[in-house]
Amino acid sequence: MTWLCGQTINRYGTTAANFLEIGVGSGPSAMGEAYVAVANDVSSIYWNPAGLASLSKPSALFMVQPWLVDIDMLFAGAAIVVPRVGVFGIGITQLDYGEMDVTTLEYQDGTGEKFRATDMAASFTFSRKIVPWFSFGSTLKYVKSNIWHSSASAFAVDLGVLVNTKFFSFSGEDKNGMNIGMSISNFGTRMKYDGIDNYQPIDISEFEEGNYGDVAGQFRTSEWELPLLFRIGVSIKPIATSFMNLTLAADALHPNNNAESVNVGAALDNKIPGFGEISIRGGMKGGMNNLFTENTDFGVTAGAGVKFYYLGNRVITIDYAYKTMGVLGNVQTYTVGFSI
Repeated sequence: MTWLCGQTINRYGTTAANFLEIGVGSGPSAMGEAYVAVANDVSSIYWNPAGLASLSKPSALFMVQPWLVDIDMLFAGAAIVVPRVGVFGIGITQLDYGEMDVTTLEYQDGTGEKFRATDMAASFTFSRKIVPWFSFGSTLKYVKSNIWHSSASAFAVDLGVLVNTKFFSFSGEDKNGMNIGMSISNFGTRMKYDGIDNYQPIDISEFEEGNYGDVAGQFRTSEWELPLLFRIGVSIKPIATSFMNLTLAADALHPNNNAESVNVGAALDNKIPGFGEISIRGGMKGGMNNLFTENTDFGVTAGAGVKFYYLGNRVITIDYAYKTMGVLGNVQTYTVGFSI
């Protein structure tokens, strides 16, 4: 008997603006990016806009994430609470790919010129608790990408819900029950690069004599989808006391440009009266291989954070995360947050 194995097609490399898949915040990153059911701070703008409704006071978050191959990633976000209306948030993500040499077919070692490439996403989020156990959020997002003199842009929407089921509460309190979170990210228009770099002289009659070599021509680039991503996850708190919280979380991801994957994570928060909290986090992030194959890759993540209380109930948080990326190397993330 002969067995034939078909190869799964996962549409690798078929979307633009893939920086939108890079996680935001050191806390979520350290938990293996299993955060859709945990989201409760300004980074919820990225993970699950419904989580922004958990905020009770104005907050801000700043992240620096030196990415692979000397790429710099920055995120800044803020949220404000409007009583009896909801929570409004804004966020800006930017990637800078640095300076690179301009090369052509004639000057493959470089023309002496330099060019830059950058990506940017600006988000506006609204989130509200419909009832104490159910939150809904949505984000309107503007995405722009620049490569030298060419650029592309798109608009997208993120939607999310967060449900507190009140089940599996080990402390007996409803708020410590199991959470279920769902979000869909980057549902929007396509991106198409255009600019003066697409205009090049074309010889319309290469094999004939005459003045044909300087005819103005334009390359017409294709349109590309954004990286659409559906997340669903759960989180529970096996330990929830006045001195310590242990959170366990798991997310399942279904992207439009890759195989399904699973992220798992944990966070141990130690509360110190009169000081704040010290948190230790860890997790595993699903890799590039298919979820249903034997060789599924997972990257280990870890991190820690400190929360300081000052001037009453105001808060400063400092978080760090370390992520392994297989053959690509490792990434470190630094985040500072404020609540007033």
